[in-house]
Amino acid sequence: MDKKTIRKQVLAARGCLGEQEVQVNSNRIVEQLLDLECYKKAKTVMTYLDFRNEVATDLLIRHALQSGKRLTVPVVNQGDKSMLPSLLENFPDDLSAGSYGIREPGPGKIRPVPVQELDLVVVPGVAFDSRGNRLGYGGGYYDRFLPRLRPDAVTVALAYQFQLVADLSPYLGPHDQPVHIIITEKGLLNCRGARPIISC
Repeated sequence: MDKKTIRKQVLAARGCLGEQEVQVNSNRIVEQLLDLECYKKAKTVMTYLDFRNEVATDLLIRHALQSGKRLTVPVVNQGDKSMLPSLLENFPDDLSAGSYGIREPGPGKIRPVPVQELDLVVVPGVAFDSRGNRLGYGGGYYDRFLPRLRPDAVTVALAYQFQLVADLSPYLGPHDQPVHIIITEKGLLNCRGARPIISC
């Protein structure tokens, strides 16, 4: 099976999820994230805005804002395939359909935050393995973005259990970036193994 086939099969399975199934499993996944010490300690968080049955992040966004965290979301530049963290102050009022139809801060609502200020980043993806390897959507946005984080910043993937596959390493390129933690409705994987992690 090649990368294209894995992506096609996982996206097809995700597309078949019902609205209630997405909501129930998303809440289970996000609640685990909210319990993590590294989330509780994080002052500045970045999260994706869900699209097409991805694990929903609305609960996370509302919790972060109510907890007084600085909550940022990505604004993408299709020209150079880059992403900019933008402070989200009013949810969902500051958002409108942006690149690829994904919600992002609308005109006049972009408030840039330096990447080095991010403590925790919630990363989307199509498929993951137990080592934290990630198969994205093919644009390379996160693979360009993640290396710019501070070395102590934590990356967390939110995924349904069926998005976990045996081994993605044969399909990885030199610029593919793994994540530190994967959370599914079934539990949490610490992909750093014996390496230090910030109280997670």
